[in-house]
Amino acid sequence: MKRRQFLAETALAGAGFALSAATPDILSTTLKEYKMATAQNLTEKKRFRPVDKAGFGGVALGNGFQQNSDLECLQAVEAAWNAGIRLFDTSPWYGLGISERRMGLFLKDQPRDSFTLSTKVGRLMDPKEDFTMEQILWKGKLNFGYKYDYSAAGVRRSVEDSLQRLGLSSIDIVFIHDLSPDNGDMKDSYAHYFEEATKGAMPELTKMREEGIIKGWGLGVNTIEPILQTLSVADPDIFLSACQYSLIKHEDDLNKVFPKVAERDVSIVVGAPLCAGFLSGKDRYLYDGKFPAGVKEKLNALQRVAENHAVDLRTAALQFAAAPAEVSGVIPGAHTVEQAIQNAQSFKTKIPADFWEELKHEKLIVKNAPLPKA
Repeated sequence: MKRRQFLAETALAGAGFALSAATPDILSTTLKEYKMATAQNLTEKKRFRPVDKAGFGGVALGNGFQQNSDLECLQAVEAAWNAGIRLFDTSPWYGLGISERRMGLFLKDQPRDSFTLSTKVGRLMDPKEDFTMEQILWKGKLNFGYKYDYSAAGVRRSVEDSLQRLGLSSIDIVFIHDLSPDNGDMKDSYAHYFEEATKGAMPELTKMREEGIIKGWGLGVNTIEPILQTLSVADPDIFLSACQYSLIKHEDDLNKVFPKVAERDVSIVVGAPLCAGFLSGKDRYLYDGKFPAGVKEKLNALQRVAENHAVDLRTAALQFAAAPAEVSGVIPGAHTVEQAIQNAQSFKTKIPADFWEELKHEKLIVKNAPLPKA
């Protein structure tokens, strides 16, 4: 089905009702209504997975934390490609369109079946000269504003808009973006937006997968609760779990999410494996500008062990994130040639087993955490 045709045939989601944000399980009264298949049928499906775990994340291409030049970003993507990276992730949100444009400028000239591309839905961009807002991550000049839209029609439009910005004919994976209670930009509307996505975005993406327009879909979020909720009401293939599986923090994904996704043959792409640069020497931790209690002390302890074994901590962090069988991709960001090459090489570097043994002995990683093979 052609893109223009699927846009024309989009069915609008029902109005639904807003659930109380204070409700412990916002889906308790609607679980049966939105079940899309039995657990037995779901486990029989073969889910799409990227071919390679080593990937490239597009936050820095959208001027995350600092303004980067077009040329520098284009060269970084090219360097990653030349180093063997074939998994690329971006989003309309990253720089309000800037990341998609920059990533597509390189990828448009590559054979389409030679790489895996994911982007995201949930925000629609509207032209707005010199758009500004408080506490926004994206630096430099922004010429688009945005609005949230998790409806069926919004998903179709968002995919079409992304294809236009990317200059590509197709997208492999679509993640429903930032549909999470930690998204302060939503204020008290998370429950409402999740209800809208349950009726609109989720079944529509399943339909698009069945039509062959995309290969898989899931959520791209920074907390685990929306992932577990979505597994209860829909038929996802793959999740982007950011900020939840790293050398600093990994217990929740490992013990609560991985067993659930394994039951359904659903996989995880690990976002922010370096905690937005914290594990590679940047003086920041993730995206809100705050350092939670204990993270600097844990970083110092990790660095001491790494120095004892002559191991690069960034390399160890990326390999640790890629080790679980449930993980199908790891997407560190980069905006320079050097960063892109270093990240790619880190996935290939051998790390001695006694390094990991010391981390477990010092209780810096939990006992049941899967370890990279030497």
